[in-house]
Amino acid sequence: MFLIKAHRQRSYLIVTLLVLLLWFLNCLPKPLFKDSYSVILNDRKGNLLSAKIASDGQWRFPESDHLNHRFVYSILAFEDEFFFQHPGINPVSIWRAIVQNQKAGKIVSGGSTITMQVTRLMRKNRKRTYFEKLVEVILALRLELTHSKAEILKLYASHAPFGTNVVGVEAASWRYFGRPLLNLSWAECATLAVLPNSPSIIYPGKNQQHLKAKRDKLLLKLFNSRYINEETYRLAIEEPLPEKPFPLPDRARHLLNLALRENPSENLFRTSLDPEIQNRVRDIVSRRGAILKQNEIHNLCALVLDVNKNQVLSYVGNTVLRDLEPHGEDVDIIRSNRSTGSLLKPYLYAFMLNDGELLPNMLVPDVPTQIAGYVPQNFDFSFDGAVPAKQALARSLNIPAVKMLQSYTVDKFLDRMRQIGISTLNRSAENYGLSLILGGGEASLWEMCSSYSNMARLLNNQGKKKEFLNDTWDKPSYFLASKKRARGNTQRTVILASSIWLMFESMAEVGRPDIDASWKRIGNAQKIAWKTGTSYGFRDGWAIGVSSNYVVGVWVGNADGEGRPGLTGISAAAPVLFEIFGSLPKSQWFQAPVGDLKWIQVCKQSGCLVSPQCPDKVNERIPKHSQPSMVCTYHKHIHVDPTEKFRVTDACESPLNMKTVSWFILPPVQEFYFKTKNPLYKTLPPWRAGCEPEVNRSMEMVYPKAGTIIYIPYELTGKQGQTVFEVAHRQAANTVFWHLDGVLIGSTRDIHQMGMNPTKGKHMLSLSDNSGETLNIPFEVMSERR
Repeated sequence: MFLIKAHRQRSYLIVTLLVLLLWFLNCLPKPLFKDSYSVILNDRKGNLLSAKIASDGQWRFPESDHLNHRFVYSILAFEDEFFFQHPGINPVSIWRAIVQNQKAGKIVSGGSTITMQVTRLMRKNRKRTYFEKLVEVILALRLELTHSKAEILKLYASHAPFGTNVVGVEAASWRYFGRPLLNLSWAECATLAVLPNSPSIIYPGKNQQHLKAKRDKLLLKLFNSRYINEETYRLAIEEPLPEKPFPLPDRARHLLNLALRENPSENLFRTSLDPEIQNRVRDIVSRRGAILKQNEIHNLCALVLDVNKNQVLSYVGNTVLRDLEPHGEDVDIIRSNRSTGSLLKPYLYAFMLNDGELLPNMLVPDVPTQIAGYVPQNFDFSFDGAVPAKQALARSLNIPAVKMLQSYTVDKFLDRMRQIGISTLNRSAENYGLSLILGGGEASLWEMCSSYSNMARLLNNQGKKKEFLNDTWDKPSYFLASKKRARGNTQRTVILASSIWLMFESMAEVGRPDIDASWKRIGNAQKIAWKTGTSYGFRDGWAIGVSSNYVVGVWVGNADGEGRPGLTGISAAAPVLFEIFGSLPKSQWFQAPVGDLKWIQVCKQSGCLVSPQCPDKVNERIPKHSQPSMVCTYHKHIHVDPTEKFRVTDACESPLNMKTVSWFILPPVQEFYFKTKNPLYKTLPPWRAGCEPEVNRSMEMVYPKAGTIIYIPYELTGKQGQTVFEVAHRQAANTVFWHLDGVLIGSTRDIHQMGMNPTKGKHMLSLSDNSGETLNIPFEVMSERR
């Protein structure tokens, strides 16, 4: 019976011990700390860019990976000299604390090691009792079994209180010294080491004398322990204490918010931002923004991309300076969709070159245009008649761009733009219409810069890949360690490297702002492909530039969409663009993709493929795989008399006396405007008397075209306004007679314009000149209702 009872007792004991062992092994909470953390955004070197306070109102940074050795020596000397020798508890310290507490009649000392303090922090600083101390002892022993001393020290440094709402040594370093922990001096580390002992009583800005005394006492101890020499000690005790907490850096708050939106479970982001470039760009944005505010332009953003690494180097999402009255400074304009203005014109130029539907110097009409009620205008309201496509792009002419898009079709252009990553163009071609090329669509600075970066990288890697495929498009990363976007299986060619190079060459010819206008005359000036855009109503000013190493994008305007006079891409955004480029290391220009180019002969005057009538031919490079078919139709053989002053036919002149010459002939309306900008243009010689053929069209209506519906509003005076009718005549000196509904209303010479205010309804305009040529134009008038 006794043996059975003894056996049961041993069994109970074993079970109890096993239960206690299991409890001991599983007594630590998982995770050890359930605190919310501040969201931290670091640059590529690990320095703090921006931070967002934790949900509980504490500045608690994520656990530190590295500790300053000065702080380690300081905290051990102050809190736990035998940290690396004891197993988590120090019996001598505990016994000393018990004796002190009994003599004082209250708890005045805890005798806790750093490990025990970690367990106390885990349990949220519960009320001090002997039972609680016993729990801390057990947890400390358990913690030492599975965590190294270095890990325990990092846990303590990351979760210890440092006064006010600052938790953790890294947050304390930034709040009290404005620098990362690794950059702190002995005096600064000693200051931080004494704060967790009584964080609510002393901290920078409160009880400064007491804090200095504790710091200097610790420095003396470090000196006596030979951690620091005498010179270091004497210099350290002379260092002043910070007077108050520093505000945390806020150099990329918009990128911080973006990172948090895309990764809500993360609290530490190490970005690809270059600290020097970010600071320089912020300074430029701050200074330029202050100037723009004088014109009530309140918002400005800038983006800098590394082309070859496909990374973000600078991200300034909005104006740096805040006004007393908010003006949308918290809006991340880089990711906002805004009217593109003229930004899409280079893409259309490149796509048409790529598809063989355009040649670089091919003439494009630039005349008054009305297409299904849509009347585009150039920015300066002038017309060139006809202009080379390359020059039209460099000058950002609107009417040639509309004519080109009409030829290329909106459907095809939208499809190509979506393939290169512009996802915001998500409406139908019918919805956009031809105004798409002039700002009828929206895009973000992020996607626009991304597409340029991808094309520039293709040129830099032209030996590896000659075609821009829709599976090679990728957005740049603002993380240092980023996962590649999954790419599709299809490989559909979007644009050739040669087309991109020709596009960049044309963009490099864009006239720069006055401050940088003489760049070509400077030997070491940097060549940049760039484009501006201005939206309707002067609401958005864009400037995007690209070199072989960088893409820089700038947007200027008001976040609420308010337009301002002078808010244009060239005057407001371009100066910022070139100042940013000037702050970056210079880049070499792109190498021509010679293997992807071919030489062709084109007409020197028309820019089209040469015809037998073209007298002057030049060689021009185009994409190797394009097959253009636009043969010059502007040069025609005409017969003139020996003086070359008159045209003749064999009906009035002997063939032996006739000369056959090739003459560059534009359509009448194009000629009308072209010759005002090109004084060397030679109009067709007039027919010699008696030589006029039966069919000879010298007149062409500028406005209105046949079948046009005209809307004539009433003016403020109550009278109906006038509409200016205009006709182009090859022989401007001829007299043109104007008839409205059969009634002669006047005649013109040299400048063939006539102001009229026809009544509501259908009308017939009849024109005739003194050579007998006639022109009939039916039109309809719609008047404003009174």
